[in-house]
Amino acid sequence: MAAAIEVRDAQLGDAGALVALWREMTTGSGHPLRLPAPPTAAAVEVAVGKHLDDPFGRLVVGALDGVVHGMAYLRRTAVSPLHDDYTVTVEYLHVSDDARRHGLGKALIAEAAAWAEHENCAHLAAVAPAIAREANRFLARLGLGQAGVLRFATTHTVRRRLAAEHAPNLLALLSSRRSVLARRAQLARPLPVDPTDVDVSYPAAPESAGT
Repeated sequence: MAAAIEVRDAQLGDAGALVALWREMTTGSGHPLRLPAPPTAAAVEVAVGKHLDDPFGRLVVGALDGVVHGMAYLRRTAVSPLHDDYTVTVEYLHVSDDARRHGLGKALIAEAAAWAEHENCAHLAAVAPAIAREANRFLARLGLGQAGVLRFATTHTVRRRLAAEHAPNLLALLSSRRSVLARRAQLARPLPVDPTDVDVSYPAAPESAGT
């Protein structure tokens, strides 16, 4: 008998399963080694609560016979900064190794497509590691072609490499840029009102006054 498949929004009680799935993504073959380390169950519960109230993002899980074996993050954003069209992007799509070949991945993508239609999004995108050949073949069979390569690094790493490989004064330039942004943020704040600076004027007395 085929296992019963269910796709739903993640709940607070799914924290342990989500931590395990993330650990598989960071240690399993075919996944990038640059992903952040697995979070704690308490941190995941906080994150799940935020996603439940987010109109632009959904964290969904896929279950077989009531047991969570898959996850995906669905994000609704503009297709580009120059277009009014929106797209639903599937990120961190993962199904446990022992739950493959049961249709759970297709069910997660189907949920993304259904949400995209509900939100009038004409486009659907999916992010998959370049080295994950099986995942990329799976997405290609569903009509999702490659549109780019997503690269990931810490901000510190990028700034250090820029300083090493480009102009020697680049760090000074970046520091100056941060100062400009900080000054802009400070100027955008409303200034406190000093009561001694308030110009209080009174209406002129009528000509008949004192008569």
